Formats: sequence, structure tokens, C-alpha cells
Amino acid sequence: MEILNQINDALWGYVLIAALIGCGLWFTWRTRFVQFRMVGEMLRLLTDSTGKPDGGQKHISSFQAFAVSLASRVGTGNLAGVATAIAVGGPGAVFWMWVMALVGGATAFVESTLGQLYKQHHRDSFIGGPAYYIQRGLHCRWMAVLFAVLITVSFGLANNSVQTNTICGAMEGAFGWSPMVTGVLLALLTLVIVFGGIQRIAKVSSVLVPVMAVGYFILAVVIIVMNIEHIPHVLAVIVRSAFGVEQAVGGTLGAAIMNGVKRGLFSNEAGEGSAPNAAATASVSHPVKQGLIQALGVFTDTLVVCSCTAFIILISGLYTSPELNGIMLTQAALQSEVGAWGPVFVAVAIFLFAYSSIIGNYYYGEANVRFMTQSRSAMTAYRLLSGGVMVLFGAWTTLETVWSMIDFCMALLTACNLVAIVLLGKYAFRLLDDYRSQKRRGIREPVFRREQLPEIEQDLECWE
Repeated sequence: MEILNQINDALWGYVLIAALIGCGLWFTWRTRFVQFRMVGEMLRLLTDSTGKPDGGQKHISSFQAFAVSLASRVGTGNLAGVATAIAVGGPGAVFWMWVMALVGGATAFVESTLGQLYKQHHRDSFIGGPAYYIQRGLHCRWMAVLFAVLITVSFGLANNSVQTNTICGAMEGAFGWSPMVTGVLLALLTLVIVFGGIQRIAKVSSVLVPVMAVGYFILAVVIIVMNIEHIPHVLAVIVRSAFGVEQAVGGTLGAAIMNGVKRGLFSNEAGEGSAPNAAATASVSHPVKQGLIQALGVFTDTLVVCSCTAFIILISGLYTSPELNGIMLTQAALQSEVGAWGPVFVAVAIFLFAYSSIIGNYYYGEANVRFMTQSRSAMTAYRLLSGGVMVLFGAWTTLETVWSMIDFCMALLTACNLVAIVLLGKYAFRLLDDYRSQKRRGIREPVFRREQLPEIEQDLECWE
């Protein structure tokens, strides 16, 4: 484990951090600040039910695709990940999580627009993601397969262990349940959903995600209002810790940046290449629509849900306790603010958050297993491994082990995807120009057809 941690430190050196922020700034400039200028259009598009009918297929709506991606985003990263970032990197890590969200919105727009552009027909919806746009856009099969393997291992396997580990810790802390009992029950619930395919995943996610996010947000707002006099101090602590001289001298400034960026990426996934797998499933009239919706998902995840957790922890002051980390810190912070039912609320919330992440993560792996093979036995084996074996492994292993695994996989996955979207980003920029042009002409629902990009028309399966 020590060797894996050393490898993670090397991978998460400033090169990868600079690449994430640099790409985000570049995409922000080239899209003319799309993540800020088109927020109103993002909100409008959430009500777009199906967009573009296509041959009687069972449609995944814009909102359902948004819910699947948000189900993966809104999970342990928002409760346990934020707590871990603060415990290890200090309050300044929160500031760098915000930075990742603000610049990452443009990155999320580009990768999800490309996911839509290069999507393919599937038996009950559409299917796509980075593996698909790497193969069809870059014509690089080995790189596409590499990405497919990395995301399957990262999300379908390692990430699900993180989610399970956090659920088991929360249940043990609140109710005294054995982690293995919780793990078995969770595995059974997961297998019921994943064997139902994307339609069932989308329906479950579209119910769980709004309920859990709104409920947690309301509780956080109540706590913030009750402690409104402490908010200026909390904001000052975050900013001072992000740039403070004492942090730089003490060597914790680098820890704040690294943990803020890592946990920010784990939470909102901008640039990681995961959300395009969900974005590709939606039936819309123009690829830009789903790109805009996924950019909104980054803001929802980090600027809203993660900030709620950060404020609760910093208001409590318990982040300085060395014995508290992960979900235990969040539970303790809530208990200090609302009483004994705080840990119980977190246990229920983390179950909803992390369970929805498990089924969302599973689908990312499914889309990429299907990219590599159409074998039914391979898919069945993946479902049992992702929804059963790795869920049980997460219940059995330690917090440090699962976080080390996911950090390693996440670094390789992100590096692979960033190369692809930098090379293919020009098509997302052209699509955005086309979308804006149609909107300026008074077209409420812009439409894209593949002949509008004649140089790559032969690479696009959809958009007749």
C-alpha cells in the first residue's frame, strides 16, 4: 500500500493538476465562458423530455441522463470526500474544489458534447463515451481500449468499493451494523438494479437524485442560517488556508491544492471522462444540449452539495480533530449542530448518495465493456463482479485502501481523456457556434445533422 501511495503522489504531482486547470481555462476561453453565460439555457434544457425521436427506441431523456451522471457525481465525494480533503489538506482544499468546479464546467461541456456527437445506436437507447469518440474521432483503437479498461476498473470496480466502504462506515457509526451484513444487503440491492439495464438505472436515478440532493441541501441551509454569524469567518479561513503564508511555510499549501483538486475531481468528475458515458444515452436534437446540462451537473455537485458539507464541518470546528476523518468527521460535525439524530441522518443520506453512485458507476463500466465485447457471458461476469464482489470487497477493506485504489485509477483515466478532448475539442467549439447561431435566429430547439460536419460525417453513426 505504501508503494501505491508513492505512485499516487507522483501521478498527482503538479503536472496533472496543472493539466486539469490548464485545460479548463483553455476550454473556458474557447467556448467564451459557456459555463457562466448559458446557465439559463442549462436550466431550461432540464425540462426537455426527449428531444429527438428516433425509430421507436426507448428514449432516455435529457433529465434522466443528467440524473444518471449526477447519481455518480453526488455520492461519497460530497460527504466523505470533502471531509477527507479538509482533514488532510485543511480548509484551503475547499477553495481548490471550487476552482475545479468553475473551470471544470467548460471541460465537462466539451467532453459531454463529444460524447453526444460520436454516440452510437444501441438496442434500447444510445451508447457512447470517450472510448467511442477516441476510436471514431482519433481512429486510435488501442487508446480507446485502454480508456475502456481504465474506466471499467476505476468506476465499475474500485469506485464502487469506495461507495460501499463509506456506507458501511456510516451504518456502523449510526446503528452499530456489521459492515459485512451491510455489504451483503447492498450487493443484493445493487444486483437487482444492474441486471435491469440502463432503463431501470435511469428511472431509479431520476427519483433518488432529486430527493437526496434537495433534502441534504435543505438541512445544510438550516444549519448555515442557524450559524450565519460564523459564515464570514468560515469563508476567511478557507481563503487564508488556500493562499496563506503560514500554509506555504508549513508545507500544507501543496496538500491543500492537491487534495482539493483530487477530491474535487472525484466529486464532480469534470475531465475524467465518466459523465460522457451518461450524456451519450440521451435523445436530444443537438449535441450541445447535453453538454450544457452536464456542465450544470458540475456546479450542482461541487458548488452546492460539496459546499454544504464543507460549511457544516468548518462551522463545527471538528476538522482539527486528528481522530476524525471521512464520513465519521461529517457525522460528528452534524451531531454537534443538530444533536444525536445527526449521524442517523448522515447514514440515511450517505446510503442514498452512495447507492445511487454505485448504480451510476456500474453503468459507466457497462458502456465500456460493451465497447470491448458483445459477449453476454462477459457482461454477466462484469455485473456480478461490479455489483456483487467489489461491493463486498468495499465492506471488508479499509478506508485508506479504497481511496488509494481510486486515486491511482482516476489519475490514469483523466490523463487519457484529457489528451482526447484537447485533440477533438475543435468539434465541440464548432457545435457550440452552430447552436448559438440557431438560437440567435430565433430557433428555440436547435437541430444538428451530421452533414454539417462533412469532414467527419462518415465517423458519425447518428444524427441523420
